[in-house]
Amino acid sequence: MIRNLIVLVSIVGIALGRIPFLRMNRASIAFVGAVAVVAFGGLSLEKAAKAIDLETLVLLFSMMVISVNLQLSGFFRIAEDRITRFARTPRQLLTLILLSSAIFSAFFLNDTVVLMFTPLVTIIVLELQRNPIPYLIGLGVSANIGSAMTIIGNPQNMMIGVSSRIDFFKFLGVLSVPSFLGLTVAYGVIVFCFRKEFAPYRFPPIPQHRRFVYPPLLWKSLTSLGIFLLGIILRVPLPFAGLLAASFLLVTRRIHPEKVFNDVDWSLLVLFAGLFVLIEALDQNPFFHHFIEYLTSFAESNTFLFSTVAAVLSNLVSNVPAVMLLKPGISLLAHPEKAWVTLAMASTYAGNFTLLGSIANLIVAESARKHGVHLGFFQFLKVGLPLTILTILIGAAWIELLYS
Repeated sequence: MIRNLIVLVSIVGIALGRIPFLRMNRASIAFVGAVAVVAFGGLSLEKAAKAIDLETLVLLFSMMVISVNLQLSGFFRIAEDRITRFARTPRQLLTLILLSSAIFSAFFLNDTVVLMFTPLVTIIVLELQRNPIPYLIGLGVSANIGSAMTIIGNPQNMMIGVSSRIDFFKFLGVLSVPSFLGLTVAYGVIVFCFRKEFAPYRFPPIPQHRRFVYPPLLWKSLTSLGIFLLGIILRVPLPFAGLLAASFLLVTRRIHPEKVFNDVDWSLLVLFAGLFVLIEALDQNPFFHHFIEYLTSFAESNTFLFSTVAAVLSNLVSNVPAVMLLKPGISLLAHPEKAWVTLAMASTYAGNFTLLGSIANLIVAESARKHGVHLGFFQFLKVGLPLTILTILIGAAWIELLYS
């Protein structure tokens, strides 16, 4: 009983992002909850340690190291600066933002991409004397949509990739189609909702900005990506391929390791570790175990219903906990691949429902605020609501067609 209460309070706190009257974030709530479960006998220390999926944490850490090095080299800034320079009209600018954000988010953590792109997009749009809100919404939703395409696009996909052992390129082949269709839908919804902004108009030349670029680190970071890709092609286990690429970057004469480690999101790693323990404790409850089995059974019989379950759960407790909650049930299915890709699609697209639906959305809003731009909850919702419904329907229909 105490175990279940601890887990319930922890999951609710993680979903809300805080506990009233306490200065605790999601990571600290997950950590304290996991320790409390062990302290009150809900799990033995040995079982708690075994519950932590080290492969997922290793892959996540490795991709963070690669992303931080690309960030320090100036890669993201110079890439987005050059991409946006091709825009001549508002619709072209929106298209380029959607495509670049989605493609970069597929291969780097989506949170990193929006963190680097938001200031540049905001500055450029303000200099052009246009409304930045639709472009910022486009940046956030496309980062989420694009990140669904690959196993390494976001944290929940990394967990799914490690658990499912689905081939990297097969995963990309399945989810790239609904993701690119989803970008088309995002373009249409944003243009419809902000028709005045996207009336015919031609920009003056977009001003050029000086961007810091460190060529030695840039080339080394790109080489590390090549190592990672070669590991994938040679069927090296994904976490080890990530470790090889990350360790190559950490052999350096010029960049102090502290500079890299200071920018690694340790809170996210702590959050994952704590959640693994909490979900393992919850899975010891027979009622919960059977309930999850019941929910995941829809994955084989009704893709649309299971997509809805995953999307609703992702908005209730956030996408990473939702994936962890459903993971034990999917692992018991006779043919789980369809369920894994459905879960990756629905839990990620569900992040576009509200401004609070994903960390990437919040990063866009907070970063834009520093430049005097306020992205409101309902401004985002009028795009996010129809976009989430349409993209999940498209994704579920595609997966159903592919696996029928």
